[in-house]
Amino acid sequence: MRVVVAPDYEALTLVAAKFIAEAIAEKPGLVLALPTGNTPLGVYRRLVMMNRHGEVSFSRVTTFNLDEYIGLGTQHPLSFRVYMKEHFFGLVDIDPARVHLPDGLALDPEAEGRRYEAEIAKAGGLDLAVLGIGLNGHIGFNEPGSSFDSRTRPVTLSRETMIGLQAGRPPEGTSNGQGSARVFPMSGLTVGIATIMEAKRLLLLASGEVKAAAVTRALDGPISKDFPASVLQRHANVTVLVDREAAIDLD
Repeated sequence: MRVVVAPDYEALTLVAAKFIAEAIAEKPGLVLALPTGNTPLGVYRRLVMMNRHGEVSFSRVTTFNLDEYIGLGTQHPLSFRVYMKEHFFGLVDIDPARVHLPDGLALDPEAEGRRYEAEIAKAGGLDLAVLGIGLNGHIGFNEPGSSFDSRTRPVTLSRETMIGLQAGRPPEGTSNGQGSARVFPMSGLTVGIATIMEAKRLLLLASGEVKAAAVTRALDGPISKDFPASVLQRHANVTVLVDREAAIDLD
């Protein structure tokens, strides 16, 4: 495991963007797993700028997002597809046919999980998975208690995750296009831990003092399904990129 401590969030985003761009330079047809949330926003902003300056091309890259909410369509403002389009996909030269996200409106979420796994396998597996970490150790939507053998599947989000999501991205939109009722799904589809661990390389991102305890437990604590991110200690090629605030509890 390689741990890189950046002085601040802006430096973290630059290092992460360069890391991803270098991986694409080594393999233009990279198969890339991508996260959502607050931490990756700056990384996507950097990558968009690099793409516009001709420093990296996504034309041959294939992406698989780590998760999506169950019950949200592709145009819903809370969907991760909209998030990715607004912050990344719609701003770079990626081929829409190479972009993959779970279908939150699938009638059979279990079958959708199997379909998504088949798409990942068809692409040759993940070359690089970029991950965030939740305060409770979740990666993707793999909550505490998730099996290390898990694959893409429907999950119920924990109370801790819901609080974090609401704090980081206030709910918008309505459930039926009428009235003002806000929607915030309590379940999602997530790429499983086994699928993540099969990626050739992993890049874990964490920023802010609020993530310090989670980072320390993931890197130095016991490996346990009660804290899913701890399983990353078993991966042969993982880079942990944190800013100074997120690293305050590390040795």
